[in-house]
Amino acid sequence: MKQLVEKCYFSTAEPLAVQNYLKGDFMKQLGLYIHVPFCEKKCPYCDFYSVSAAQDVLDKYTEKICRVLENYSENSHFSFDTAYFGGGTPSLIGSENLVKIMDVARNYLKSSTNEVTLEINPTTLPVLDFNRLREGGFNRLSIGLQSAVDNELNLLGRRHSVKDVENAINLAKKAGFLNISLDLMVATPGQTINSLKRSIDFCISQEVQHISAYLLKIEKETQFFENKSNLQLKNEDEEADMYLFLVSELQKNGFKQYEISNFAKEGCESQHNLKYWNSQEYLGIGPSAHSFIDGKRFFYPRSIKDFLSGNLDAVEDGIGGTAEEYAMLKLRLCEGISNIEFKNRFGVNIPEAYLKRAKDFQKHGLTVVNDRGICFTPKGFLLSNELISRIIL
Repeated sequence: MKQLVEKCYFSTAEPLAVQNYLKGDFMKQLGLYIHVPFCEKKCPYCDFYSVSAAQDVLDKYTEKICRVLENYSENSHFSFDTAYFGGGTPSLIGSENLVKIMDVARNYLKSSTNEVTLEINPTTLPVLDFNRLREGGFNRLSIGLQSAVDNELNLLGRRHSVKDVENAINLAKKAGFLNISLDLMVATPGQTINSLKRSIDFCISQEVQHISAYLLKIEKETQFFENKSNLQLKNEDEEADMYLFLVSELQKNGFKQYEISNFAKEGCESQHNLKYWNSQEYLGIGPSAHSFIDGKRFFYPRSIKDFLSGNLDAVEDGIGGTAEEYAMLKLRLCEGISNIEFKNRFGVNIPEAYLKRAKDFQKHGLTVVNDRGICFTPKGFLLSNELISRIIL
């Protein structure tokens, strides 16, 4: 693992950085992502890498993650300032296994106040002890609500009820969790504006600090893709109406949009996820986990068997952090591309070609272009992929 880090951490264009790193005079601060690729059952819309597993495999996976992290003790010239446990269903491995991993990870966290997020599924409440998690270093939860309407949950293949989510939130708050996020899905089969409002109102009533809301995408190699002709899917106009309604309702209730799909109370934006969109560095561990370190991207292939056996080597995935990639990721954020930040990072102003192309969309209410830089409007976010390709590429 040490060899991998040294191989991927530095480019040959930075010999001084390499020298300082090896001498111990250089410290990197990264985001840490732990992928836990286990689910009780695959949701019909999900294409993330996940498998089912018995308890002994969950325990073996925990030990493997700990060993990988412990290998970094050989070279401690870095630290993490955020950590995120995603999946799959990370909460499925249980509180004790999660805390075991955190006991190792905390050796590299910058301070005890760093943001440490755990994704949880409400169906895993029997194996979760929120007090233990809080004492173990977790301080932020992301709960997979998806909908606050039970029949919509059934259509999404979810096994929890709205009451299960409410119970999870109450238990988490009693344990001292002050930063809780809920996931919502928008434009799902059977959903209406009225039922979407019920879900939004539920989130608001729970007094959480963050909401992630995603438009349903039909991905290849999912059950929804195979069965899409039988699903009552929304057309583009219906999706747009629902998305803009969601943005308006959340903003009216104190949730500021800061990214295409993310809304937060003041000061409660996800610091870990902001690393991705700001082209900051992070290390991902586990099958299918991606990393970005010193301008290089790499990832672990999707194989739990090879990961557990130690036969899974990280695969190089090209150069990252270029001006084009930076602009593409920043345009996912409501703040967009800043002239000052772009020049500080790349030594040049935002290319005139970007500004000119972005201005072409301003008259349609899709972009804002001014002395500060370029950003999208909520309407623009609905067409973000197309707009980005036209402005940047």
